Parts: sequence; structure tokens; C-alpha cells
Amino acid sequence: MCSSDLGSDAVRGGHDAGLLSLCSSPPGSRRGHHSRAPRHVLAPWHDGAVPADDPRRPGRRLLLAGTGRESTRQTILASRRAAEAGADAVLVRAPFFFRGQMTADALTTFFTAVADASPVPVVLYNMPGVTGFALTPPIVRTLAAHPNVIGLKETSVELERLGQFVAQAPGGFTVLCGQAPVIFPALMSGAGGGILAAACVVPEVCTAIHRAVREGRHADALRLQQALTPLGQLVTSGHGVPGLKAAMDLAGYRGGAPRGPL
Repeated sequence: MCSSDLGSDAVRGGHDAGLLSLCSSPPGSRRGHHSRAPRHVLAPWHDGAVPADDPRRPGRRLLLAGTGRESTRQTILASRRAAEAGADAVLVRAPFFFRGQMTADALTTFFTAVADASPVPVVLYNMPGVTGFALTPPIVRTLAAHPNVIGLKETSVELERLGQFVAQAPGGFTVLCGQAPVIFPALMSGAGGGILAAACVVPEVCTAIHRAVREGRHADALRLQQALTPLGQLVTSGHGVPGLKAAMDLAGYRGGAPRGPL
């Protein structure tokens, strides 16, 4: 599940559907609209939305917090605040306002400094549609050797690049898919899971695809993928954040009105 407004109903819904992780305030285009402190953003996870004594909870669900900022210092500070608020790991995208200066050396230095300073593990966030550039396999191969870098979220439909990330991943490094329309082929290519906006609306379909692939029921997974793809496109490239929030409302969760100017 991936959301910038984590209502307790959405947290419970994702929990009941069997989601293994929750991603709060992803550090992409939505992060600039968010003003609340990490404790308030993460509160529904900690304050009873999922019962503490639920046998499925301990050790099963990873709470990610998006902490990517436009400077190394602010990204480190955000990562520390997220850790203090209870995040298990942080999801960090690259700075991109001065994208022309984001060379391979600059990006490697940035992510290494964040991983060195973060109290919790770091998941790299590759989102070329927002940043205007992609983390390349050589950059990711270097960063994956860092002991505090545990994975990568690949948010594009380029399965060739995702496959390269999977092929070079060392043990303990997980590649995650960030696009619902290609989650089935991504899992078949070796991705360990996904962080999907569509999971805010139909978490049960997303987890069913993952379960079907894991159990070798590929025909079932393909059928579910075909049902998920139109919705996945509508709540991202189609209607964006307003569409995602409206879909959450229709699904019985709390989407609410998008923040201006959206």
C-alpha cells in the first residue's frame, strides 16, 4: 500500500488483505503537498488501526516512510525523524531540481551519505517519470553493496531495466515494482514484490497476484493482472492523485479531497 494520507480504515483494509508493507508519504510528486510531521503521518499504524496482538502483525509488515528531499542534509534529517516516529525503513528518491548536475558520482555520493547516516535501512527509489533521469544498473550495483541499502523500488514499465537490477542484486537486496500494470511480469522477472498506488484501492487483488505467482498459478495471476491494469493506469497516469483519492472513497476508504492545485 502506498499513500500520503494514511487513514486507519485504509491501514486496516490493507492489513486484512494481507499486504506485507505500508508506504507512507512516498517521496515523489505528492511529497511537496505534505506538511504533517512523521509522527502524525505514521500514527494510524501505531495507534490501534492494526491490533498489537494480531498474530499476523509481528515481524510481517514493513513500514516505509518516504524521506527524499532536495539536499543530503534534509534527507538525512527526514530519515532520522521517520525512524524516531517508528518507520522500519525509508524510501529515498534522488534530488532532481538540478537534474543536469545529478551525475553518477553525485547520485552515488548522495545515497551513500544518506545510508551512512540513516538509523534504519534505505530503499532506493527510481522514479524517472518525476526526476527526469533513471538510476542506472552500475549506480544501483554500487549502492546495493552498502550494508544499509536493502532494496530498490523501480517505478517504470521498463522491465528490461528491472530485470538487470534483479540479475545483479546481491543477497539481501530486494527489487520492488512500482507500477501496477506490470506487477505480474515484474514478479515473473524476479521482483520480490511491489509498492503500488492501486493497492490503496484494491489491496486484495494486488496480494492475490503476488500469492498466485508464488504458488505457480500463472494463469490466475495473468487474469488478475488483466483486471488490475485499467485501474492501475487510471489512478496514476490517467487521473493522478485526484483519481486515486476518488477511487479510495468509492472503495470505502478515506481518500478525501486532493490538495491544490491538483
